Amino acid sequence: MCPPDCFQYRGTLDVFYKIIRQEGFSRLWRGTNAGLALAVPTVGIYLPCYDVFRNWLEEATDKNAPSATPYVPLVAGSLARSLACATCYPIELARTRMQAFKGNQIGKKPPGVWQTLLGVLSHVKSTNNIQKGFQGYRILWTGMGTQLARDVPFSAICWSTLEPMRRRLLSFVGEDSNAASVLGANFSAAFVAGSLAAAATCPLDVAKTRRQIEKDPGRAMRMTTRQTLMEVWREAGIKGLFTGVGPRVARAGPSVGIVVSFYEVVKYVLHNR
Repeated sequence: MCPPDCFQYRGTLDVFYKIIRQEGFSRLWRGTNAGLALAVPTVGIYLPCYDVFRNWLEEATDKNAPSATPYVPLVAGSLARSLACATCYPIELARTRMQAFKGNQIGKKPPGVWQTLLGVLSHVKSTNNIQKGFQGYRILWTGMGTQLARDVPFSAICWSTLEPMRRRLLSFVGEDSNAASVLGANFSAAFVAGSLAAAATCPLDVAKTRRQIEKDPGRAMRMTTRQTLMEVWREAGIKGLFTGVGPRVARAGPSVGIVVSFYEVVKYVLHNR
């Protein structure tokens, strides 16, 4: 049996050490299939919608309210992220639960994406009332309010920082821009913007994770972002609100940089063919 401190972590390296020791090296990649299933449609919705919203809002503000133009990336990013989040949220829920899974038996295989979602819906399938059953499927969107409360500010901060930075970097190149300069400018700007946004929204990420891994469906539906944040604050203070900020920033910076830079390079190549 594992002692009580098995699942009490003192830092990032302690997490790595305990997971590898207790569950094996491969468990560090638990939820990867769900992560890939989430990333492809999310990025496919998010970035093109951001471009569409930004272009439309820039055109509208240039004609009617030029002073509002600097805020266009903030609004466009928030709208695009909200749409992508609402569409793909059940997969995000499955990914988080897969990563939080702790087997009680040695060698027990963790559930996959569909098995995790079916487990979430198990109490819905047991009811014969169609109306209640339909309402019960809302549990697949448990914590989406918290997710939006995290992702909308994240996108607002990220794009408000990213747009002026990459335009400034690309202005140094001027008309001599090529795929390499587009890649470098976008990666640098996105890396900095993603890191800043991740650090600023870490408390909301903690609240989102708390709600997603809640085992009681009734309590999960009743929990709000504010209540969850207050609960974390009472338990661990400011340190608890920023639990995992290091890994979150270390992940967000490179991932935002890679996604945005390659998306922009593909656009550049297709535009200049």
